[in-house]
Amino acid sequence: MTTTPVIIFCLTMAFLVSGAHLTTITITNNCPYTVWPGTLTGSGAQLSTTGFELASKATKPIEVAAPWSGRFWARTQCSADSFGKFTCATADCGSGQVECNQKGAIPPASLVEFTIAPNSGQDFYDLSLVDGFNLPLSVTPQGGSGPNCTASNCKGNVNSVCPPELVVKGSDGSVIACKSACLALNQPQYCCTGEYGTPDKCPPTNYSMIFKNQCPQAYSYAYDDKSSTFTCTGGANYVITFCP
Repeated sequence: MTTTPVIIFCLTMAFLVSGAHLTTITITNNCPYTVWPGTLTGSGAQLSTTGFELASKATKPIEVAAPWSGRFWARTQCSADSFGKFTCATADCGSGQVECNQKGAIPPASLVEFTIAPNSGQDFYDLSLVDGFNLPLSVTPQGGSGPNCTASNCKGNVNSVCPPELVVKGSDGSVIACKSACLALNQPQYCCTGEYGTPDKCPPTNYSMIFKNQCPQAYSYAYDDKSSTFTCTGGANYVITFCP
């Protein structure tokens, strides 16, 4: 007499009782070139991948077991050298491999950040340019509910208006990313540190407004909370699009 059905039943009940559910986050590359998405888990179960290649117009679904928090981004202009070391011109994670292996993006990088709640509770998500910008992106909920359970878009090209002191250039001399003022200038008024370490002491700057004007729904600096955080309840799935 087999016990397999009993084991499956018990595992299923344990899954349901724990309140866990799976959220599907689908990564779509709408850029006219290949990108290499990276993932970083802050808390919760590790994802099935920490980095992969994604051709233009391709998609890849990733299952996320709630509760979970972490971030996604896209690396660009990547290749392996003659020794097999893998590097990218923007948003490299420094692992030397296609998989990021729990290493985060090296700024500047456009980020999507998630907190996925258990029991189909309230998820939080945002787009962040606090670490700079390398390409446009968006996140769109599928299902779910709530007054701001809507798409968050960063369709503007910050690279096209990036001031010279923040510019990152590629090997051909073109602008491939835009640093944050904190990264480029390392001054407390841009990093919201030291005497500028509270929201009332660290207002928007001329630099952060460059990012905000291009992408009004994205975080442009550390205390940019207004209109930048989105929420969904009811177990939504999500689509991240690079170059929406």
